Amino acid sequence: MDNNSSESSLSKRDSKTMETHTRNQMKNLYFQLNSLISQDASSTRPIPDQIDEATNYIKQLQENVENLRQRRDSLLLGVVEGSQDDNSSSTRASYPSNSPVRIEVTENGRAMEVTLITRLESQSKFTDVMHIFHEENVEVVKASYSVHENTVFHTIHAKMDEAATSDDFARITENLKKFDP
Repeated sequence: MDNNSSESSLSKRDSKTMETHTRNQMKNLYFQLNSLISQDASSTRPIPDQIDEATNYIKQLQENVENLRQRRDSLLLGVVEGSQDDNSSSTRASYPSNSPVRIEVTENGRAMEVTLITRLESQSKFTDVMHIFHEENVEVVKASYSVHENTVFHTIHAKMDEAATSDDFARITENLKKFDP
């Protein structure tokens, strides 16, 4: 019987150790979750509040993704022309001949997002936009592009310096809009 009681005692200790390990692991995961959604990661809010905030944050991100999809689709629709063959219909992305460039500028505080849509043969417009940023001392944080058939979509994220005013933003936007006929 002595042997059975020692096995039972070891089993209880192992179970308690495993439970402690699981609790510590959960505590670390809650801390990581809180640090992802909150500016103050050291906050000691109740765990249900942290989970509610994480849920709301995820919903907000999903809405942002949907808004960006709609924006992308509207930009694509602005440059898509339909063409009909005898037996089928197809949609081809290209710019209408009278509009080689389309530009959209969005301001968010000191940050700017510029969406530049050009035809492949109008790639010099990207260089022109970068030249304007250079002249205006605007820092380009990130620039990316994607190509769909004959159309190039550029997205440029830029940051104006701290001394910039709304007049500076308006002037830069006006200079950029000169490319958009």
